[in-house]
Amino acid sequence: MKNYLFVFNESTPKYKQIYEQFKSLIEQGNVKADEQLPSIRKLAASLQVSRNTTLSAYNQLEAEGYIRGEGRKGYFVNRLEPSLSQEALIPTSKKRVEKKASVRVNFRTDAVDQYHFPLKLWRRIANQVLTLPESFQYGEPFGEVNLREQIAAYLLQSRGVRTNANAIMIGSSTQQMLINLGHILQEDYSSIIVEDPGFDGAREAFQFHHFSLEYLPVYATGADLSQLKQMDSGLIYVTPSHHSPYGVSMSIQLRQTLIQWATNVKGYIIEDDYDSEFRYTEQPFPALASIDSRRVIYLGNFSKSFLPGLRLSYMVLPESLLNRYKNQFLNFESATSLFSQLTMAKFMENGEWNRHIKRMRLVYKRKMKYLVSLLKKHFGQNISIIGEQSGLYVLIRVYLEASEEWLIERAFLYGVKVRPTSIYFIKNHPDKPIIKLGFSGLSFDEIELGVNLLKKAWL
Repeated sequence: MKNYLFVFNESTPKYKQIYEQFKSLIEQGNVKADEQLPSIRKLAASLQVSRNTTLSAYNQLEAEGYIRGEGRKGYFVNRLEPSLSQEALIPTSKKRVEKKASVRVNFRTDAVDQYHFPLKLWRRIANQVLTLPESFQYGEPFGEVNLREQIAAYLLQSRGVRTNANAIMIGSSTQQMLINLGHILQEDYSSIIVEDPGFDGAREAFQFHHFSLEYLPVYATGADLSQLKQMDSGLIYVTPSHHSPYGVSMSIQLRQTLIQWATNVKGYIIEDDYDSEFRYTEQPFPALASIDSRRVIYLGNFSKSFLPGLRLSYMVLPESLLNRYKNQFLNFESATSLFSQLTMAKFMENGEWNRHIKRMRLVYKRKMKYLVSLLKKHFGQNISIIGEQSGLYVLIRVYLEASEEWLIERAFLYGVKVRPTSIYFIKNHPDKPIIKLGFSGLSFDEIELGVNLLKKAWL
């Protein structure tokens, strides 16, 4: 089954853009008759949109006869009459280019370094965990106590957050935690402030509960907190340690200003401590939750720092929300693998987690420096680099007379997949296209090849 990469603009509803692009692919013969399309859930995940968005697109395609639903099997492409197919209209030269295009380097942002993953060690600990009686039982609804205790110790040591196992909730992903949290917070709040640009997955989670959104402008230099005075909501979602996508870290002065705002309005800050482990110029900044645990809801996960497929995230709740959350979800089973929880708990208890973070910080720092040096060497004044101080990707602002869509399509023709950033922006759009390059899952040779191919594609 194919993977589809669509580029969205902000002027047209996303479901309509998905519908139009599938319609075009089917009419041009790029998607063949009887070919199965991705499931609604899989397509939504790959395009980073809601399932309702992909469902609406499929419903429209089905209504017009382009596709058909076959019960639990999924959606399939219908055969078109020859007059509806535009395959013959595609120039032969273009067909040859499309057939030759294959991905040689994928600057993806959802992968980690496979070579340095402690596979043998993780497997040995997992085998030990399988001998424990608790591995053959249903888990605790809010996560296993031993894992929560290890996370509490780690947060104190690394992020300055003072908490205990009782206040920590375990989940499968940041989005899942936000959806659960939103169910509680919607009793008192109808709106929330989010960053612009900001993590689109968080916006989707809040819109799932029909929160109205207010937008806090963020720039490559930091957030404009002066705008908070003009906003009505007492809730705010931020990524202060490594802003998504700019990568900028919030200064201590801005952190104190934000805490003071939350205290004054008696509201809450949802702190997504995304990518906080990988800062390359100095030690990681202390978390907002280390300054005031009463007004901050802290979110963390093991996806970028360890293994995305582990599906382990956690949330630290203030005491004022703890009982409400537990009463609401007490009778719901945990959505996270018990086996993964027990293995990670033992991994942390043995000191392997801290060793892994220190090792990977050095690995990723070398990859970051190598990527940045190659970009500067080959592109010079044609780009500027954003976010090279931390994280597992960089942004490049491109000063060519080209759109984001053109840059992505040209890169793909030369065998390189890069990521758009337009999905993060709502109103605060940049004046030049910004492309996202993840490097964590690439070797040094792949990074070099990728930059060389980008130069051929763009210059």
